[in-house]
Amino acid sequence: MTLKVSRAPRGVLRGPGRGIVSLALLAAAAGVLAPAPASAAPACAATGPGAPAQVARIPDWVESIVVDRHGRMFATAYFTGRVYRIDAPGRTPVPLTGNVGANGGIVVRDDGRLLVGTGNDVLHSLTGDALPTSKLLLVDPDTGEVTTYAAGLGGIDGVALAADGTVYTTTLGGRNIGRVTPDGEVDPAWARVPQSNGIAVSPDGEQVYVIQTTVAPGLYRIPADDPAHPRRWVSVAPSDVLALPDGLTLDSKGRPLITTHAAGQIWRVEDGRLCAVASGLHLSTQVAYGHGDRGFSAGRLYRAGVDGKIYEVPAGADPS
Repeated sequence: MTLKVSRAPRGVLRGPGRGIVSLALLAAAAGVLAPAPASAAPACAATGPGAPAQVARIPDWVESIVVDRHGRMFATAYFTGRVYRIDAPGRTPVPLTGNVGANGGIVVRDDGRLLVGTGNDVLHSLTGDALPTSKLLLVDPDTGEVTTYAAGLGGIDGVALAADGTVYTTTLGGRNIGRVTPDGEVDPAWARVPQSNGIAVSPDGEQVYVIQTTVAPGLYRIPADDPAHPRRWVSVAPSDVLALPDGLTLDSKGRPLITTHAAGQIWRVEDGRLCAVASGLHLSTQVAYGHGDRGFSAGRLYRAGVDGKIYEVPAGADPS
């Protein structure tokens, strides 16, 4: 999501877009820095013990994170456009690529390679769906080799991967949900949800979940076989219209977890309502579960944010 209130790393955010970003930041700051509303989402009934603990830090805005089956975390950096690899909690992040424009979502394919979204920048946020020129990149998790997987999509914010290999993408600032079929067919306007951001696919592949970030924030369900009819599933409380929900993932029960910028909470959907598994984590961009028996291991929930910090969130541990 292209809203920022912290200082960019030295040497980045140059050129004519800088003034535009500054105005956006001032607008966002009012919501982000305001006290949490009294009616913020209530705490979830069943959460694990322990406070969030920092386990890594990348010197950039971290837009998205994912963990592979070896327990390695991969992260996209907004300003430098790099993909980073972190081999385990406490280890130093390593740039896996140079600036490849990797400032959107990231997922792991069954073969272990990464799919990374590009074009999640100020220009695309302002122009929405008008410039469907962005690419999905295929990145080798060991060598960092980068190739183009698909092109002709809107600026890619969120990326979701279905079990059959279908890829779905969102463009913040627009309405179009993109789709790339396993045989490479690209549809940049497969479905439409305004101000679409975080995205995930149900385990059975029948529903695509999409976050609407602004205006009327909430969570949509799009039937995979009826993309022309997205259905609003969960709306945020009136007091949380400035919460700025962003990233989205699912736990082993298929329940959505949602990060927020201004509310500082990580929400979970339970019985069609929102509850908070954690609070006090402002400017959060994405959450992801670990995998495997080492490193960022299975069942553990990790949060990334604009501050570049990666936290383990024990309260969101997977119930499986």
